[in-house]
Amino acid sequence: MHALFKYSLTGAGVLAAGAAVYVAAKGKPEPATKPPREQVQVVKTATALKKSVPIIVSANGYVTAINTVDVRPQIQNVVRTVHVTEGQDVKAGQLLFTLDQRSDLSSLANAEAQVARVRADLADAEATLQRNQELLSKGFVSQAVVDTARNKADSLRASLKGNQVAVQSGNITLGFNQIKAGISGRIGAIGVFPGSLAQPAGTPMLTISQIDPVAVTFAVPERELAYIVASYPKRDAPVVATLSNNEEINGKLVFIDSTADVKSGSIKMKAQFLNSDRKMWPGSFVTVRMVSRTLPDAVVIPSQSIVTGPLEKFVYTVQTDSTVKMQKVTVVDIQNEQAAVEGLIAGTRIVVEGTQNLRPGGKIRDVDRPGAPVAAVKEAKALP
Repeated sequence: MHALFKYSLTGAGVLAAGAAVYVAAKGKPEPATKPPREQVQVVKTATALKKSVPIIVSANGYVTAINTVDVRPQIQNVVRTVHVTEGQDVKAGQLLFTLDQRSDLSSLANAEAQVARVRADLADAEATLQRNQELLSKGFVSQAVVDTARNKADSLRASLKGNQVAVQSGNITLGFNQIKAGISGRIGAIGVFPGSLAQPAGTPMLTISQIDPVAVTFAVPERELAYIVASYPKRDAPVVATLSNNEEINGKLVFIDSTADVKSGSIKMKAQFLNSDRKMWPGSFVTVRMVSRTLPDAVVIPSQSIVTGPLEKFVYTVQTDSTVKMQKVTVVDIQNEQAAVEGLIAGTRIVVEGTQNLRPGGKIRDVDRPGAPVAAVKEAKALP
């Protein structure tokens, strides 16, 4: 009986202790849940600058000779001598070909002999006229005799002039057998050889190209024409040509076409380059560039900072609390990874790298300024 009572008391004590522990635990407040930590994106930033920006127009062009002359004979004749070689540089007036001039020499000699014969007959006729005039004054001959002598002298005088013209024509024709260079330049392929029949309407005997200076023909967008004309009233804009080996040669604008191409919306231009070292050859392609105008106070940012959205382009600007904000921009020009834009104020700090993970209002930390808030960096920049 006593034992049963003892065990009952022991069980009741255990239950009472457990209840006390439960009540104590139930009355203790639960620990508060920690708020999620805000994620900070690591980025690189830069400051928008204001400066003058040249707007550069680039285009593909091809090299052409300043002048090109196809050499043909003025008379049909057989080539006797070729005085030049293919690829040779020649000067204006230099002898290129001699044609077979024997027939023309014979004709010229005959014309000159005729002139001498008529001149002799004229001298005799003039002497006869003078004698008859003296005899008429003495009454030994009639007026009819004097008139006949005068008519003969006049006829011979006219005949002499005609024969003199024939001699001049013969000299000109003889000169056609000496074919000379009309311009200074470089000879291309020679199409005739000694013994070939050269004809005025046939294939050119050779072509001379003036390649120093040399020209480059190219086309620029029509929208740039007004700027180029305004910037260079004398049409002498500096032009740079880049060769296939990346060598650059400086020249100047010399020609703007009077009509734009309605199909391509471009206008043809021509620049001139010194070419004494023969680095530019007619027919080869080059890349040309020129400054069409200059933006005096453009806002410039790294081009990689510009994000292209579905409807517009924008950048992420950094706020004083190290958050970012989307700012719409309009790209005016991009050169050498630098973009001139509208819609942004110079001095604004923008995100250059790391934009792919950003959202408006997100926190950022500049990797180049660890532990330094953006606001502090801006203030430090503003100090003298």
